[in-house]
Amino acid sequence: MGAGSDRSAEGGASAATRNTVIAGTGCGCLLSPVVLAGGAIVVIIICGFGVLLAPLIALILLFGGGGGGGDGASNEEIAQQVMDVFEGDGKGELEESTVPEDLVEPIKDAGAVCEAIGPIVIAAQIEYESGFDASLVGSGGERGLSQLPPEVFEEYGEDDDDNDEVSALDAEDSVMAQGRYLCALAEQVQQALDDGRAEGDALDLTLAAYHVGIDTVLAAGGLPRTNEAQGYVAAVRAQFAKYAGVAAPPDGATPGVTPDPAASPA
Repeated sequence: MGAGSDRSAEGGASAATRNTVIAGTGCGCLLSPVVLAGGAIVVIIICGFGVLLAPLIALILLFGGGGGGGDGASNEEIAQQVMDVFEGDGKGELEESTVPEDLVEPIKDAGAVCEAIGPIVIAAQIEYESGFDASLVGSGGERGLSQLPPEVFEEYGEDDDDNDEVSALDAEDSVMAQGRYLCALAEQVQQALDDGRAEGDALDLTLAAYHVGIDTVLAAGGLPRTNEAQGYVAAVRAQFAKYAGVAAPPDGATPGVTPDPAASPA
């Protein structure tokens, strides 16, 4: 994986300066401050992605005193845990409270289709693709939670909910098709890595292939140096910590939905 991290913190910072900046280096970086409820300035630099990620990771630090970062964990400690999960393989256990109750088992099942893809990856990708809106229809005909193109769903979709219908608008059918497709992509990516036709982190390449196509990834010999591909990988990874349960969602949060940082208490 071409990503690394560098974190600095200042304790006792005022509420006016509390923010997280997630920045990329390479292909033109942006800065995106995020208001936090913690007491530190946390700067997370994601090297190699070439894009600045959005405030998705801010959920982990949106609140004071809550969360699964460990008893008495400081913002700095939680931020480091966030980065550890961000850079990980997404194969840990899903924090069930972070997804809608009826999707817990489908997401776990989809994350068990193959060893390469875990349920955390599935959940994070669903949030990016559809915001957990099972009725969403995309501009290119993509449908359902996982927003697979129609031809891809036709290949990987099955009647997983046993309702005698294979439909991308059926939540379980959509999620399981997502898992099968990711596993198929992961197999192709691993073969390319083994053959020396590509280099990089297998999960990064698999996620990019889901978004821009496996042919584009193979033609680039790795993660394409475009904001579209790199930004997608980073945006999905930014949700890993949430679904791994590094910190609990704020009170009243809807499972599967990242609250707006601007609406959180200061």
